[in-house]
Amino acid sequence: MKHVAAIMGLCSAVVCTPVHAENARDILVNAAFGARDKGAALARIGQALASADAALKRDPRDENARLQRALAISYRGKLTRSRADVIAARREFEALVVADPRNPETHLALAGWHLAAVIELGPFMARTVLGARLAAGNAALNRAIALGGTHAAVPALASLQRIQIDPSDVAGARRLAETAVVASANNPFDRLMQRQAATLLVQLRKGDGMAAASLAKLLMPFGRISA
Repeated sequence: MKHVAAIMGLCSAVVCTPVHAENARDILVNAAFGARDKGAALARIGQALASADAALKRDPRDENARLQRALAISYRGKLTRSRADVIAARREFEALVVADPRNPETHLALAGWHLAAVIELGPFMARTVLGARLAAGNAALNRAIALGGTHAAVPALASLQRIQIDPSDVAGARRLAETAVVASANNPFDRLMQRQAATLLVQLRKGDGMAAASLAKLLMPFGRISA
């Protein structure tokens, strides 16, 4: 199903996490930004899923491992066009938000689920095919920014998605990217996303929203791999 390819769970690692769950996160980041083809990406996603499953076997209450597992399923769903996977991932993101409403990572993941579908399919088809909604995505993204906006990954990802949602809002995306490049970047993922924001910012400062939106798509997780 081509529509399922729209969904992309966001890699997010804003707060300090247990070592075993962090390993799953690092594997996912490597898959999202380092894999050169779909096969390699899926293999790495499988490894991350196994790592998260092992962490949950050790501690079923490990919410970060649950998040990494949901992200892995979301990524797998995007690349294999599995509607079952992407719907399962959304339900887990929603459950995690309920379990810990003050965790910016879970809000960021849920925002990415909704907004990626809207970007790829448009609001009507995203809602009809997958139940994704622009308003829900924006609300979750705003909550993530409010809770974790001092960490570079949050405003960086917000900038990348906002310019794709509305290429005319160059000023808004630019503000977010500028926030990201001066924000705290104390872990590898924050530093990676800070670099992505800096790359996007060059285009945003030229004032060309359509060109910036095209670049933002490439800078997103799995942006250079066709589903």
